[in-house]
Amino acid sequence: MLFNQNKMKQLDVNLMHPVEQINVIIGRIYRSGMTTTSGGNISIKDGNGDIWITPSAVDKGSLTVKDIVCVKKDGTIVGLHKPSSEYPFHKAIYESRPELTAIIHAHPPGLVAFSIARQVPDTSIVPQARTICGEIGFAPYGCPGSVELGEKIANEFKNKKFKAVIMENHGVVLGGTDMMDAYQRFETLEFCCRTIVNAGRIGNVNTLTDEQISKYTTHFPKNSTPFMDVEYPSDEREIRTDMVNIIRRACDQGLMISTYGTVSVRWKENDFLITPRDVARWDILPKNIVQIKNGMAEAGKVPSRSVALHQRIYQLNPHINSIITTQPTNLMAHAVSHQKFDVRTIPESWIFLQDVPSIPFESLYNDTEEIAQMFSKNRVVIVENDSVIVTGNKLINTFDYLEVAEFSANSLVMASSIGPLQPMGDTEIDELRVAFNVK
Repeated sequence: MLFNQNKMKQLDVNLMHPVEQINVIIGRIYRSGMTTTSGGNISIKDGNGDIWITPSAVDKGSLTVKDIVCVKKDGTIVGLHKPSSEYPFHKAIYESRPELTAIIHAHPPGLVAFSIARQVPDTSIVPQARTICGEIGFAPYGCPGSVELGEKIANEFKNKKFKAVIMENHGVVLGGTDMMDAYQRFETLEFCCRTIVNAGRIGNVNTLTDEQISKYTTHFPKNSTPFMDVEYPSDEREIRTDMVNIIRRACDQGLMISTYGTVSVRWKENDFLITPRDVARWDILPKNIVQIKNGMAEAGKVPSRSVALHQRIYQLNPHINSIITTQPTNLMAHAVSHQKFDVRTIPESWIFLQDVPSIPFESLYNDTEEIAQMFSKNRVVIVENDSVIVTGNKLINTFDYLEVAEFSANSLVMASSIGPLQPMGDTEIDELRVAFNVK
């Protein structure tokens, strides 16, 4: 697959004009099912003190840069439409927190569930979420578009220094030092809410302790040994493009979010390519991918924190040529509830995945060798409160296994509200072993 520069333009959102930033992000939110045609609004305050904001009563699914409204510092409105009816609370938040320059308000299902239950989600279900989201406030109900609502929300932001506030019986509002900071907080928080809801359907929600998160954070090396003599032959460049295409597809399908997800592909022998650290997954380009050669990283780039585990998996398992580590909400429901992920749901699930073991969270910093060895017999492994690790011979096969695993996990979550799970028995499994030559 050859690299198409026109299809993969650099999307460094924070370098765009405010109208372009707003258009890209509201479109991403809408397509991801985190707002409706009429719901939600986002804004940016520029260096002049002007506020750029989504318009009132314009279809979010067909919004263009021409529809974005500018409210000048003196109150003058510039644009084709009226500014969002929620403009008062955007203005109030900016006045109470001058360091914030971007605000997102929407009604994603997971966060709305918490708003109507009048609870604040515990983001300690996975290690990175609490750092991204920070502490979360809760604002009492106020009439949409009212000055009163703006004051209540602004008070939460001002008095307690929150960057995310649940709005009682309404939704959520989040701020950021720039638009990507706000968006990643929004996306991560909604991921946490959906995972908690799904985990609660099949078992109890288990959270991580401060000690567990601290050990996880300090376990990974901050820097990799660099090498300078980097070569980019055509087969290597083709792998980069394939990886970016799969990452985009994973994001589009809700199998990966901007703040988490690692993809790697073996290049030759035990050298491989892997996603970088701290680059939004939605916006990764082939040039961002990191080459790993003899255990060293391509100079000037920082590989994923999972690089050592991926390297050991390749070294111990010659049949594995690609790895995806990610956090889809239904698989993570099993990871967070510590419930068995039973793949004996339909024949395809078992044939593709076979049995999927779960391992304790602590394994990540205690038993890297044992985790790598597990893939001599397993294609997929769930790490409690962290991720799912999927392996395969080719990247497209690995992605297919990930899709099948998440679809199966989704069916299990939904089945929990219907009745007791009735998986296929040993007789059916033995029949599949023979029919499909599964060892």
